[in-house]
Amino acid sequence: MTDNASFPRPESASGEREETTDFGYRSVPKAEKKPLVRAVFDSVAGRYDVMNDVMSLGIHRVWKRIFITTLAPRRDLKLLDLAGGTGDISFGWLKNNGGPALLTDINASMLEVGRSRAAAKGYLSNIEFSVVDAEAIPLPDRSVDRVSIAFGLRNCTDKSAVLREARRVLRPGGKFCCLEFSRVQVAALAPIYDAWSFGVLPKMGQIIAKDAESYRYLAESIRTFPEQDVLAEMMREAGLEKVSYQNLSGGIAAIHSGWKL
Repeated sequence: MTDNASFPRPESASGEREETTDFGYRSVPKAEKKPLVRAVFDSVAGRYDVMNDVMSLGIHRVWKRIFITTLAPRRDLKLLDLAGGTGDISFGWLKNNGGPALLTDINASMLEVGRSRAAAKGYLSNIEFSVVDAEAIPLPDRSVDRVSIAFGLRNCTDKSAVLREARRVLRPGGKFCCLEFSRVQVAALAPIYDAWSFGVLPKMGQIIAKDAESYRYLAESIRTFPEQDVLAEMMREAGLEKVSYQNLSGGIAAIHSGWKL
């Protein structure tokens, strides 16, 4: 594994040091991360749902059911689903009697897969679709009741901006929920998880999606994502209150939630 600190910060044409961020274990200029992430998901969009099953051995379906329960769907509540991709969270919300959903993603290819799946499930009348950068949400203040982001926050360049934007668009009494891979809390799981992530997963990515590098990035992005307590503090700094988290499968994933009061 490579420590990001070992990479020199790139210089701009003027000779000034550029602001950098993580892209897996690489350190890249902030302006380059979004196009790099977009390329990853353009590559894997058509096989994303299959690869989710491979990455988590199917357990992501259980995690998402717990996540939907945490969102507490009601018909009188509106959901903003950030980085919603192929639609699992929006579909689960509607299936559990949630109100209208706005399914968004920065990647149009992922969103098209979500639209096709929504049509097949008969959900088109209850979902709006929009290409949205979660760091700059084009919605008015206090316009939605729930904001969700599942397995998307780690791919965002400015995670604090996403949290601030989520709070801004929530109505008072609204709830933000994040489902994300996190820091394993069971020591015995760590070596097995690492072997799976960096040994097996890229090979499966090559076989199933013809793309080992994208899945190597996905594994690396999990390891560079803030651990549970750090993300909870970032949420508090963004103005969310009553912040809490729930570890899933020994901390392989975690659900963080906070309220706008």
